[in-house]
Amino acid sequence: MKDFLKYVLATMVGLVLMGALMFILGMMSLVGMVASGESKQNVSDNSVLVLNLSGEISEQATDDPFAALSGNDSKAPGLDAILSALEKAKTNDHIKGIYMEADGVAAPYATLSAIRRALADFKKSGKWIVAYGDSYSQSDYYLASVANTIYINPQGMLDWHGLAAQPMFLTDALKQFGVKYQVVKVGTFKSATEVYTETQMSPANREQYTRFLQGTWDNVCKDVAASRKLTVEQLNAYADSLIVFASAEDYVKQKLVDKLIYANEVKAEVKKLLKLDADATINQVSVAQMKNVKGDKKKGEEVAIYYAYGDIVDEPAQGLLGGGTRMIVGKDMTADLEELMNDDDVKAVVLRVNSPGGSAYASEQIWHQIMQLKEKKPVVVSMGDYAASGGYYISCPANWIVAEPNTLTGSIGIFAAIPNYSELATKKLQLHFDEVKTNRHAAFGNIAAREMNSEELAFLQAHVNRGYALFRKRVADGRKQPVEEIEKIAQGRVWLGQDALGLKLVDQLGSLDDAVKKAAALAKLSEYHTKDYPAAPDWTDQIFAMTDNSGNYLDEQLQLLLGNLYEPFVFAKRTKGQAAVQARLPYLFDVK
Repeated sequence: MKDFLKYVLATMVGLVLMGALMFILGMMSLVGMVASGESKQNVSDNSVLVLNLSGEISEQATDDPFAALSGNDSKAPGLDAILSALEKAKTNDHIKGIYMEADGVAAPYATLSAIRRALADFKKSGKWIVAYGDSYSQSDYYLASVANTIYINPQGMLDWHGLAAQPMFLTDALKQFGVKYQVVKVGTFKSATEVYTETQMSPANREQYTRFLQGTWDNVCKDVAASRKLTVEQLNAYADSLIVFASAEDYVKQKLVDKLIYANEVKAEVKKLLKLDADATINQVSVAQMKNVKGDKKKGEEVAIYYAYGDIVDEPAQGLLGGGTRMIVGKDMTADLEELMNDDDVKAVVLRVNSPGGSAYASEQIWHQIMQLKEKKPVVVSMGDYAASGGYYISCPANWIVAEPNTLTGSIGIFAAIPNYSELATKKLQLHFDEVKTNRHAAFGNIAAREMNSEELAFLQAHVNRGYALFRKRVADGRKQPVEEIEKIAQGRVWLGQDALGLKLVDQLGSLDDAVKKAAALAKLSEYHTKDYPAAPDWTDQIFAMTDNSGNYLDEQLQLLLGNLYEPFVFAKRTKGQAAVQARLPYLFDVK
């Protein structure tokens, strides 16, 4: 028996040691593979940059070392990677052109227009762009329309229908569970609360939706019309006729595409442009590979680009329906900005803001830190798809603000929405409450036992009013305008970036690169380079993050499964832990 136990113990120890050795060897191999993948890459002559229009484009996409090494990286590249790749490709003599493949790109039109502008700039170098799609979504086509030549499958479809928004209202759905919201707000146009209390859009909300939808669509049509040598009137007529159901031959006649070919015939067309023999191999370079292609040598002083995107929150959300979304955590961002303020190597800071807002408290803390940062070095804001409400709160103190024409900004207003579960608790669940208290409002905040009374609502309204007055004052000071002038364009109203320029809410229409140039000019830098903050997690951080309980993977899978219905679930989950006073756009904001 002793020998048996001895052999079993020896076997177990051996297995443990072998497992540990295999793990160490595996990690060493992985390190080598990742290091090899991240080494500087040379581009062969007669190469083509392949731009796959697929999936959701975020501000920054985190590299997945395992997917990249396995060759199964289906995650869309971030906007930063796409723009960087296009800039490098424009000046790289070995890259002769771009091949774009339409496969269902998803992004708001401010992001799409930034990419399209970079593609147009690439063409100015004298290089070509060709696009192919089995079918084109409207977003796909908006980007592809800049190409020299557009191909479509003979059986393909091209969607061109205009823009529509269908806000979702949860009021009656919540009533089924005995839940309702008590809302106080400031701002006629502050429509975020309508999701809790209404079943349709208010006239003010409909007015602002109509304005920014029409403004965005006008910009889209102007861009496509210029590239395809069509008129805006023709494009609107096509949209009204639901051309998605037209034949592919009609798309050629309408001058929306240039030629009908099958997918396996595209290579032959590209080879003609490269002047290659039919049996030659095309050298393809992906956006991910361009990251490791040598660009211009860094020189001069540093301009920091700080990426602030997602909801503004006091604390990061954790677990299922919360862990997989990028957020601006107030205390984290203020700490980061303080480091940049004290870093003597950083001569100017560009804040890349892409946020619909969130916690009014966190927004105020970030505003305060930006004010301190601005005392030591220039701060310029570059607005992405959204820089509204809390997103505008953290933008307004900057020395200079650059917005995309299709950015949604403004929304200067705040609200508080308090859930009331008393009907659920007392009527549906038949719970009973009694009460003993020492002071008049000692039981305030028990949302299960009762709803707020008129006196308590008045106190909350006064609190929200003070928050709105502070927000308005912050904007007036930042934009160097009287409070009375800000009030005329506040009231929670959302503005397109191009309209915000005339209202002096922003200083310039342009790109992130334009914002960087302005920051360098304010810092009086003749030579400069940029560095991104916060630093993207390296591959070791990503490996260890896989073992945490953040629920990122489940979040991603639920989002794929539920589609547009994912947001109501997220809304219900986050409501419990969010700050009571919010400065943000509607939760269920969807434009297609």
